[in-house]
Amino acid sequence: MNLKRLFLEYCKNNQFEINSDQLDIIAELKIFYKDNFKQSFFNKLLKKNYKLGFYLVGDVGVGKTMILDFFFNNLNEKKIRLHFNEFMIQFHDFIFKNKDKENRIEQFVKDLNKKFEIIYFDEFQVTNIVDAMILGKLFKKIFEEKIKVIFSSNIKINDLYKDGLQRDQFIPFIKVLENYSYEKELLIKDDYRSSQNKSLDRFLSPINQSTNFTFNKFFRKITKDKEKITKILEIKGRQIKIENFYKGVIKFNFDDLCDRNLGSEDYISIANICNFLLIENLPNFNENNSNQQQRFITLIDIVYEKKIPLMITSNIDLDSINSSKSLIKPFKRTISRLYELTSINYN
Repeated sequence: MNLKRLFLEYCKNNQFEINSDQLDIIAELKIFYKDNFKQSFFNKLLKKNYKLGFYLVGDVGVGKTMILDFFFNNLNEKKIRLHFNEFMIQFHDFIFKNKDKENRIEQFVKDLNKKFEIIYFDEFQVTNIVDAMILGKLFKKIFEEKIKVIFSSNIKINDLYKDGLQRDQFIPFIKVLENYSYEKELLIKDDYRSSQNKSLDRFLSPINQSTNFTFNKFFRKITKDKEKITKILEIKGRQIKIENFYKGVIKFNFDDLCDRNLGSEDYISIANICNFLLIENLPNFNENNSNQQQRFITLIDIVYEKKIPLMITSNIDLDSINSSKSLIKPFKRTISRLYELTSINYN
């Protein structure tokens, strides 16, 4: 596979800007692919070992996802691209359903290995203490089964779950990643998402008579000829009531989405029945509503993964929304993604 030639053609066809830093990462991915999928007979005889993980770190909007998506889409091996939260939900479900059995982690990984040779986690991060405590053992088994894993992240391996509760129990996972993965950094200053998506005609601020008129006019347009129903989602014994459901178009007030005890599993369930999401009254964030902010970050990560366009109203311009101190870095990613999801070019 001539990865560089394919990448140059891909960028040309999509009118993407190319720079030497991206080409350096492509060269590293070529080596990773060759080592893990195209080992020579001689190297196999020598049992030469290569790292099974590729961890690409960089600031928001620099092209990490674009590069790894390109690489992933050109693989012919058995593969899967997953949001990390979705993967961990599947893992915890398996553990619960097999609670009376021994060696559940080992069995989960063996089942995974039967289906996939490589797994791709985009925008990898860890925020859940339950996940943090189990990841070392889980990923050690994944790598021992020779499953390849590629990650993109805004956070260096050694800074994952930084300042998290009981972080000492997370350190084994950091050691596993460092031992089994190549960590590469993409150093580009510009945020391509925000620079290419300045036409934010679906992020409406401030909230006033004019923006309300625009919002309601657009809402009427995309729900024309769609019947309004109240949708009830059942999630492990819990119910989520969606008052404004129009055959895939969903409208929520921010508080109904993020000022309730909802998590990634709930947002994934909503996203699975949604093809356009409207959110009203996005607030400013600070230390007093950091829980709501964390839920919003999780929601936008899932919406972005599912490629769902957004329309949002807020009294704050997108460039001026503040963050609680502990969430500044992940929220920078959220802002970058909001630029793309609310752009006129994103449908």
